[in-house]
Amino acid sequence: MPKTKVVFLPDDVKVKVSRGQTILQAAAKAGIMLRGACGGGGSCGRCRVQLRKGGLSSAGTGKLPPEESEKGWVLACRSIPEGEVEVFIPETSRLVEHRVLLDERQSGLLAATAEDFADTAPLFRRQVVKLAAPTLADNRDDGGRLLWALEHEYGIVNTRFSRQVLADLPRTLRESNWQVAVELAAVDGFFEIQGVKPTTGKDPVFGLAVDIGTTTAAVELVDLETGEVVGTAGTYNRQAAYGDDVITRIIYAAEMPGGRAKLQEAVRETINGLITDLINARQIDRNDIRAVVCAGNTTMVHLFQGLDPTFIRLEPYVPSVNAPPPVRAAELGLEVNPTAWVYCLPGVASYVGGDITGGVWVTRLSATEELSLFLDIGTNGEIVLGNKEWLMACACSAGPAFEGSGVSCGMRAVPGAIEAIRVVDGGFEVIYNTIENKSPTGICGSGFIDLLSSLFKAGVIDRSGRFVQGLQTPRVRGGEEGNEFVVAWAGETGNGADITVTQADLQNLLRAKAAVFAGVRTLLASLGLELGAVQKVFIAGGFGRFINARDAIMIGMLPDVPLERYKYVGNSALKAARLGLLSQKAWEEMKKIAGRITNVELSVGNKFMEEFVSALFLPHTDVTLFSSLQKG
Repeated sequence: MPKTKVVFLPDDVKVKVSRGQTILQAAAKAGIMLRGACGGGGSCGRCRVQLRKGGLSSAGTGKLPPEESEKGWVLACRSIPEGEVEVFIPETSRLVEHRVLLDERQSGLLAATAEDFADTAPLFRRQVVKLAAPTLADNRDDGGRLLWALEHEYGIVNTRFSRQVLADLPRTLRESNWQVAVELAAVDGFFEIQGVKPTTGKDPVFGLAVDIGTTTAAVELVDLETGEVVGTAGTYNRQAAYGDDVITRIIYAAEMPGGRAKLQEAVRETINGLITDLINARQIDRNDIRAVVCAGNTTMVHLFQGLDPTFIRLEPYVPSVNAPPPVRAAELGLEVNPTAWVYCLPGVASYVGGDITGGVWVTRLSATEELSLFLDIGTNGEIVLGNKEWLMACACSAGPAFEGSGVSCGMRAVPGAIEAIRVVDGGFEVIYNTIENKSPTGICGSGFIDLLSSLFKAGVIDRSGRFVQGLQTPRVRGGEEGNEFVVAWAGETGNGADITVTQADLQNLLRAKAAVFAGVRTLLASLGLELGAVQKVFIAGGFGRFINARDAIMIGMLPDVPLERYKYVGNSALKAARLGLLSQKAWEEMKKIAGRITNVELSVGNKFMEEFVSALFLPHTDVTLFSSLQKG
């Protein structure tokens, strides 16, 4: 197929792509990740670039104003090179490094630790076996002799040989004087013997724990013999170039030619890049990584394994599989030992995945008497309610607002994002903090929760989230889409433009917070329980780690229970993947938990919608649900 060259400025990066590929695809091939929330539909306008040389065919300019189009600005997702072109990419169109939450092992907030499972074996291990040499009186076959020793001396049953191991076994046993190291991989109820080697010399054995998030990916490199985490790394999920949320990516996978393969390639490259960073830093051999455990929501697991996600978003919302079987690393293209098995934590339903199963197990919610809530809030809000007797779960679509999309000055949690805000009474002054203390360029999810709460307390907005009339502050002004509030003036910002929140933004945020609270209330109501019955609330995930619980209660997103009942559990999905890697017992327990959780589909009946409508006020239409706010 004919190729064409694309030059990206100011990077001066050159790449050759097949004719018919978009500038967005060319940028991804060049290692330059562009922003995009619409999955290549041209509606979000975030991937704007400027043509400096050559010609492009365009399938539409989306929301780009005519004056920009006249100056050569186009949407990368809708523009195809016609011959060699040069394209300028502004900083505002680039994905920069996202703040990634790795496992917080020192927080003391999570009950499950590797020590809890010290008496169990990892999913891959080496077992030194001493065999009795054959005699005329005992001339059992070599394979049977080894299997007998594994079972009767070490309690290891249900073992299987690979053909290659059997081919080399006779000579290996005799040259090793009948003492060998047996490499064992646990796979769906049996052990695969992947190698039989002499005990002289000792190769290191590593595993990978992987959290495949919609926005970010995180990896831990684990020594499988000591249980020590020897390296961690994280970055944004490269699939973000094809859409901010799971629904957009499912549509892209289903409707775009080759879409599913492109999304699988994007997440594979994300993980392989992190693997390369870890092995280069630790100077280890890729082939010494012998097992991989991944945690992710149902859509991310489907896209990672190349499964068809189409029917996840279509009623009655059925995934291809909730608990995918292990797959060889070579089949998925992961750059570790090609024979390594890749395991994915078992999920429950289309929108309650293995990351939630892992979080429930790690927090010990499923093993305690206390009635507890587990919340993972992002584009989707996954909620689990229960104790050791029963577990119920649901997922509510909070929308992308808390991930920085769908709001005019929203952004992900990257340097320069405003993450904490206080508005002085009357709205005359705003105090804010940014990530890494950089000049502000937008507002991330935790900042929006603070802003909504603070605007309400300062009397700038009313209970319906609308701007109060007659305010004298210059920060409230008319904009292109109605009234807006200036959080930071252009002279303060890193991009020379005012950072504002519009009336439409506020309504979007109200819908997002209402969805979360309505999900909690619907679960409780299905069992005839009130909010006060909840004795502990676990908040998980990257976004959740930075939520101010008091402000989230103030806006009516989280239940009004004493603050001491809230526990931030950080990246529980990554921790679950690591402990599942280190313990067959932990892995089996997580499989059992997935089978215990009853999924509640919120679209059935009217209860969720009734709760949602009631929650579209600050904090709620029923203020008695937030009695502590009345006391303050």
